[in-house]
Amino acid sequence: MKNPRFRPLRIAVACALLASLPALAIQPFVVKDIRVEGVQRTEAGTVFSYLPVKVGERIDDDKAAQAVKALYATGFYSDVRLEADGDVLVVSVQERPAIAAIEVEGAKEFTKDNLKDGLKQAGIAESKIYDKSLLDRAEKELKRQYTSRGFYSSKVRTTVTPLERNRVSLRFDIEEGEITRIADINIIGAKDFTERQLLREMQLTTPGWLTWITKDDQYSKQKLTADLETLRSFYLNRGYLEFNIESTQVSITPDRERIFITIAITEGPVYRLGELKFGGDLIVAERELRELLAMRTGDTFSRERIIESVKRITDRLGNDGYSFANVNPVPDVDRDKRVAGFTFFVDPGRRVYVRRVNVVGNSRTQDAVIRRELRQLENSWYSLEKIARSKERLQRTGYFSEVNIETPSVAGTTDQVDVVVTVTEKNTGSLNFGVGYSQADKLTVSASVAQANIFGSGNQLAFQVNNGSINRIYSLTYVNPYWTVDGIAAGIDLFRRDVDTADLTVTEYKTTSTGVGVNFGIPITEYDTVRFGLTGEHTRLSIDPSLAPARYLDFINLFGERTDTFRANLGYSRDTRDSLTYPTKGWLTDLSLEVGMPPGDLRYYRASVQQQFLWTPERLSWLTLLANAEFGYADGTGGKPLPFFKNFYAGGVGSVRGYEAASLGPLDRNGDVLGGNRRVVGNLEFLFPMPGLKDKSVRLSTFVDAGYVWGKDDKIKAADIRASTGLAVSWDSPVGPLKFSFSYPFRTQDGDKLERFQFQLGRIF
Repeated sequence: MKNPRFRPLRIAVACALLASLPALAIQPFVVKDIRVEGVQRTEAGTVFSYLPVKVGERIDDDKAAQAVKALYATGFYSDVRLEADGDVLVVSVQERPAIAAIEVEGAKEFTKDNLKDGLKQAGIAESKIYDKSLLDRAEKELKRQYTSRGFYSSKVRTTVTPLERNRVSLRFDIEEGEITRIADINIIGAKDFTERQLLREMQLTTPGWLTWITKDDQYSKQKLTADLETLRSFYLNRGYLEFNIESTQVSITPDRERIFITIAITEGPVYRLGELKFGGDLIVAERELRELLAMRTGDTFSRERIIESVKRITDRLGNDGYSFANVNPVPDVDRDKRVAGFTFFVDPGRRVYVRRVNVVGNSRTQDAVIRRELRQLENSWYSLEKIARSKERLQRTGYFSEVNIETPSVAGTTDQVDVVVTVTEKNTGSLNFGVGYSQADKLTVSASVAQANIFGSGNQLAFQVNNGSINRIYSLTYVNPYWTVDGIAAGIDLFRRDVDTADLTVTEYKTTSTGVGVNFGIPITEYDTVRFGLTGEHTRLSIDPSLAPARYLDFINLFGERTDTFRANLGYSRDTRDSLTYPTKGWLTDLSLEVGMPPGDLRYYRASVQQQFLWTPERLSWLTLLANAEFGYADGTGGKPLPFFKNFYAGGVGSVRGYEAASLGPLDRNGDVLGGNRRVVGNLEFLFPMPGLKDKSVRLSTFVDAGYVWGKDDKIKAADIRASTGLAVSWDSPVGPLKFSFSYPFRTQDGDKLERFQFQLGRIF
């Protein structure tokens, strides 16, 4: 006997089949015309464009089925029916409603635009076809956005309102609730380290003083995964080769306001490194490879050092053209002795060479200007080191805002690559008129016409006028950085410089100097440059005899008010910094010597040494340490004194912040600074980006400055050195460098002229 419960189902199926017969069962005929019925929002032409049947064609059941399928596939229609009215094909459609408006109410944590962008990813957007099945996905997307911010108790309610012309309005009412915070993190199984030590390694934490900013007390699966890997690295880098995370449990309270995390671990014993061996194809001498290892036999096992050793060996092979080299460290573990030896199996792979170097993106700069900076050449072995150095040299030219180098493989080969150098040019020419201010030079009015890449040749031409209360400079400079194909740079400089120290704390004097100089730079290695130049200068000196100290009067009596100086400039620098505008690592060593000699009137020498070091920790890539030390010494020669306007000074922005500019050193009877022939300055600075800004040209820093200047007859004493600490902001703005500092001088003496807040706007020459 048949089950009576199935009778209603059979009747419903039969009715559905009968209803579909007009669309699927149609007597074949030749279509003389097509009529569209049921369209409201869309045009009849939309139906015609998707309909696979045209006037004059024969239609049958197969063609009708294809037509119905094609119109359904558009997503515009919820029902499609085909009927015949004589020789006329009648297409009846029922349109899906369109979304006319989307409203989001109750959102505070996110902007409405952010939430609408998330809805768009789920297929819900204004003017799109409304599909009821997408609402559930949209609600889940909104909840996902809120749970990513820690709102696990958030609720979303959707209201659909029909509108005229077959449209709907969607309203999403959001109840955010309270942020779910981590109430406790419990680590089970730690023996050699306290739970407190391990929790300090993790990013996730319980609520504290700063978590309202960092949000680290809000649970995130991604953060927890990262923290578990951090714990694993913590142990593996300290010799715990058998460390294991047994389980992780995350539980939330019924009110969804608190989360508890429990992590169960097994530490295991500490292992030391056993024998370190090499295997495979050793195309580089084993002795050289062994020097690249970051550890030695007997050291505590460290996964970090193993990875670093592999990287060093791989990079070394890459510099010889083996860019696809593979180094596999295979362990040999003795659990009884708790010793782990490693054999580094080296597979260099095929040696790769560069087929072609292509330059892309330069519309103004000549190809030759770019290619002369490249260290990776065509038809030579591929070198990771040369690729990196090429990019660094291009960035240091200052012609480009972005440099990218890619090495795609050559199709059909296994040992060739092309080097594609893509540059984004920036404006290297400027016509500027500006106003600057510094507490040293007061108000400055400057104008300049400069082109650092004239006609795309890489040559520099600049005319500058700087009208400050202390320094007035008029100069014309031309520099050819590649005067010879070997990279010898040559430049010529015409200048006039007026100095008036009335606004400084030094003894007052005025000088007017005019001259011409030629300078050369000779690269002797990739990072080392030797400089030399000759300058002829005429100087007119003006002082007030009633106020001038004895040394000024002695100079006038010996040389007169007008002097001619013929000076030679010698220098050497080694610069491995990765950038000139935003350095994060590298060294700068600079030695310079200025000598006044015949046929000029003045005889003297002035030597200075600068050593700068920058370092960015691998785990704190946002932080840069800058250490700087400067030493200067000057004296007269040939029985003649050092010209007093060649003295060293210290204090202010650029040396020891917190003290007035040029205020440190011996004083005359009026309390004005005389300057000195010996100078020491040291700076220690921690630089980091401005929070919330991606612009690298703005940096914050904390610093400690120290320094002093001694006269010729003064004894150098450590007690004389002044020091300060504070905060600073530097910005390489479009109008020139901008520097602010707020200092606290903590090593002072009576009579020091302090200036806690200092700033400088505009480039002061």
